[in-house]
Amino acid sequence: MDSQSAGPVDKVLRATIKRTRDLTAALGLVLIIGFLVAAATAWMFTELAETVQSSAAPALDISVLQWMAIHQSQLATTAALEVTALGTGTVVIMMTLVAGMFLWLTAQRRQAALLIVATIGGLALNLVLKLHYHRLRPQIFAWDTNAVGSSFPSGHAMNAVIVYGTIAYLTARLTWRLPIRVITQVLAVIVVVAICTSRLYLGVHYPSDVLGGVIIGAGWAIFCAAALESAQRLRTYYRPDRIAERQPEE
Repeated sequence: MDSQSAGPVDKVLRATIKRTRDLTAALGLVLIIGFLVAAATAWMFTELAETVQSSAAPALDISVLQWMAIHQSQLATTAALEVTALGTGTVVIMMTLVAGMFLWLTAQRRQAALLIVATIGGLALNLVLKLHYHRLRPQIFAWDTNAVGSSFPSGHAMNAVIVYGTIAYLTARLTWRLPIRVITQVLAVIVVVAICTSRLYLGVHYPSDVLGGVIIGAGWAIFCAAALESAQRLRTYYRPDRIAERQPEE
């Protein structure tokens, strides 16, 4: 009796263990990397925040803005105003909606959901952090634009990293053409750097504000990307044809 019952039970047990291992292999590495990156960026942000709170403004913050103050020009100010607009909440939300609609209509619904969740979640996270730290904006020189709310972390920097970084990542997922992938990622980096620099040039943020926005924005964007990769792998694992392949033999 034991030998007869052991056969089917043993097969089911072995199949269950194999499926668990396969699923762990499919999700484990991606989730671990996403978690480690999120933890590392959270730690870096916390350390930076402690430095920011320990004094009104670190010496490096003041030195950079003072350098910006003596290198002002009308042409550069005009360019900075145009560039900085690319990081405002209204612009990034509109870009997200347009790109999300395109992804949805081309049957890339998970990618569309990722972009929307990353953007809206990033905006909410930035608001919470600003309310928590409530850092006053710099007054080193007269601003060349209007700015409201707290200074740390920079919402423009955070928005830029999340939205433009996520769009570059999704573009890389949707094409195998290396030149397109490289060009898209390089352009995303250029846009992010330009937006971050514009906030300093216009005098509305300290460098530590911008750095904080970049750090926490990158962590959030990478975490969301890891979640998408895990969802895609999970969907592939549970496809009917894959399930059939893993069925234990009679």
